[in-house]
Amino acid sequence: MPFLLKLMLWLCRLKIFVPIAFLAWAILVPVNWTSSGLKVGSAKNITSSDIDKLSVSNVHPGSERFWGHIVMAYCFTFWTCYVLLKEYEKVASMRLEFLASEKRRADQFTVLVRNIPPDPDESVSELAEHFFLVHHPDHYLTHQVIYNANKLDKLVKKKKKLQNLLVYYRNKYERNSSKRPEMKTGWLGLWGKKVDAIDHHTEEIDKLSKEIALERENVTNDPSSIMPAAFVSFRTRWGAAVCAQTQQTRDPTLWLTEWAPEPRDVYWPNLAIPYVALTVRWLIIAGAFFFLAFFSMIPIAAVQSLASLEGIEKAAPWLKPVVEIRFIKSLIQGFMPGIVLKLFLSFLPTILMIMSKFEGFVSLSSLERRAASRYYIFLVINVIFGSVLTGTAFEQLYFFIHQSANQYPKIIGNAIALKATFFMSYIMADGWTSLAWEILMLKPLIIYYLKNMFLVKTEKDREEAMDAGSIGFNAGEPRIQLYFLLGLVYAAVTPAVLPFIIIFFGLAYLVFRHQIINVYNQEYESAAAFWPAVHGRILFALVLSQIVLLGLLSTKKAASSTPFLSALPLLTLWFYRYCKGRYESAFARYPLQEAMMKDLFERATEPGLNLKAYLQHAYVHPVFKASLEMTVRLRK
Repeated sequence: MPFLLKLMLWLCRLKIFVPIAFLAWAILVPVNWTSSGLKVGSAKNITSSDIDKLSVSNVHPGSERFWGHIVMAYCFTFWTCYVLLKEYEKVASMRLEFLASEKRRADQFTVLVRNIPPDPDESVSELAEHFFLVHHPDHYLTHQVIYNANKLDKLVKKKKKLQNLLVYYRNKYERNSSKRPEMKTGWLGLWGKKVDAIDHHTEEIDKLSKEIALERENVTNDPSSIMPAAFVSFRTRWGAAVCAQTQQTRDPTLWLTEWAPEPRDVYWPNLAIPYVALTVRWLIIAGAFFFLAFFSMIPIAAVQSLASLEGIEKAAPWLKPVVEIRFIKSLIQGFMPGIVLKLFLSFLPTILMIMSKFEGFVSLSSLERRAASRYYIFLVINVIFGSVLTGTAFEQLYFFIHQSANQYPKIIGNAIALKATFFMSYIMADGWTSLAWEILMLKPLIIYYLKNMFLVKTEKDREEAMDAGSIGFNAGEPRIQLYFLLGLVYAAVTPAVLPFIIIFFGLAYLVFRHQIINVYNQEYESAAAFWPAVHGRILFALVLSQIVLLGLLSTKKAASSTPFLSALPLLTLWFYRYCKGRYESAFARYPLQEAMMKDLFERATEPGLNLKAYLQHAYVHPVFKASLEMTVRLRK
């Protein structure tokens, strides 16, 4: 099973929460059963509902019971780090074994070379060939320059669409030959001149064929269409590993090399972006994401305040008798805020993927990794901090802004303790419901029926409409990690949240295992490249949980026990640095020893292998592949 799919299943296995969840309950439930209100910054008990009586919020200030929470914080930290260490070691080992045992692939022999310096006497292709013949004489095999074929690609896709429509109208005419099919030439066929549909599409296809031939000639012959980049292939994996992992010239900004993604993982439109433009694009997207992440809290806060009882009664006083009904009141308090937040987040993965494409990543896997990272940051800011601060401290925002930095953990700790009920409802409204939607595939089903009604013309259209696609790691993986974050934050604060988390992960494991095996298609293979980011985000959640508990205990007059908790964030950060130094290189580099062993084995088993024929056209742009395959057939 591909590594990315195994990663998704691992995130649902409950290795962190199950073994000690009931131990946490045994220690943390026997708390004081008195409650009183709290404003941010006070040291009284901070219970806002009955569920808070089972949390640290209901422990008397200065109580010796806080040692139980600190002990459980250490238990959760050590168990989480132990599991992560074993998993990191296992995943790194599996990655190397996978690379060693995998069948021959083009990306094992190929590197992507960017920022090739211009030369007035040589073309990019000649310059690349001469450079690698000189500096890698024993290992260089062949290369493929990169063309800016984006316009040609659009024309080819347009032609395929017209050919599909031509097939539809011809089939329609065959079913009823008494009348030629007609259409209007305006937008979507709603207006314009009425013409014969078959003749019209035939003429349009002929025109496009001429445009495509002209554009193909321009792309291949115009030097400005050739980008200063190339896919360079080597005779051995060892030679490719040396080239991909070393600096080629004295100037570190020229002849930049990196491992080439596998051919099906390449995102071809971004290969035409000049390398110098990538930094500018990164800066633009970083600023755009900052405003998207932080300023989206304003409409979320406004809508969530309207979704509360007080907000509804203020906006529509005449609804007060209705919202005071017990069932409606519980529905509004329990589910409305979570549903509102869910609606805001539904379109976010698509927006973040568009931003990643604009930023210029050259592979689908790197696009999904960057989009997943930003989606997780957005979830933490808006789901955790946004919901907590705007939900419990919105009226004291002025007070919060003017506090010193050392007061932030106290404010966040108090606020998170008060929001346990909200996150229980959020887990049910978002987590459990999303799993039901995942197994029912309601969204793809609706999209399929809409396409079937308006867009499906031929059997090819029907097959494309029925394709479930890939699992979408840019959206699914960060959401699963959000529940890791909630579980770690509330494990030692409000353990009543843990059963909801455990149910979510149990269901998620069953659902995603079924979907991965039976529904989704594999789009690419990244060999566990997601894992270092997953590991780092889980440790971030662990540090955040420790800071929250530290801030909460500092408001409860637990001065004697708080210093023992202060060492946990430092230990967690040290553990992160250790894992990064010990294992992360396995995900960024390919050991030369492994490459040489693979090469020697291949030479012994396949001495007559024609590797050049295998690699020569592996990285040809898709718009050129059809004509290339036709040429190969004619030669045969």
